[in-house]
Amino acid sequence: MSSVTYPRQTLAPKLASAITELGLTITIEQQEKLLEYLAQLHKWNNAYNLSGLRDLDEMLVLHIIDSLATLPFFSANRIADIGTGAGLPGMVLAICKPDAELFLIDSNSKKTRFLFQTAATLGLGNVHAVHARAEGYAIPAQVAIVTSRAFASLRHFIESSRHLLADNGRMLAMKGQYPAAELADLPTGFTLFASHPLHVPYTAVARHLLDIRRSG
Repeated sequence: MSSVTYPRQTLAPKLASAITELGLTITIEQQEKLLEYLAQLHKWNNAYNLSGLRDLDEMLVLHIIDSLATLPFFSANRIADIGTGAGLPGMVLAICKPDAELFLIDSNSKKTRFLFQTAATLGLGNVHAVHARAEGYAIPAQVAIVTSRAFASLRHFIESSRHLLADNGRMLAMKGQYPAAELADLPTGFTLFASHPLHVPYTAVARHLLDIRRSG
């Protein structure tokens, strides 16, 4: 894709190596779109403050590859990413799961404008960029998975988005260190089903994906 302006000779092989290490099957076309998404994120970042990272190599590892590490757990085809920010992990999921419908929800209009434009640039017809607060958004139909990478607490994550979730759905929360205190404060009616430590290539940063479901 012609708008990629960074050193592909280093980033493209690094992405491909991480995909192999994670045991994922991602086509060359999808890898190109992941790199184009990274390029757009880097391009828009200065004006829109989409990420605190500025170095492309760090952004590849801590945004793209970090999101890819969760991919095996997203088997559903209807997913909401709340507080999506720059589209993490939602845009990565949308690229790698073209048959899935992704609702990327954020209250910051600059960020949803970026998501709308980037989805159009990448030809991602499965992305809905939604400018709204999650708790006030009336989704057209409930989803099988609600996810988030940036919420401050699990309680807030659940309370603000539980209405988006189908009865038998899952809430997949990305966290760093295992959040024992937050898990002890889950809202009534929800319980931790599984905690998945994540291996993220090229970094030793601790990551966990928490699978939270309705009790019973």
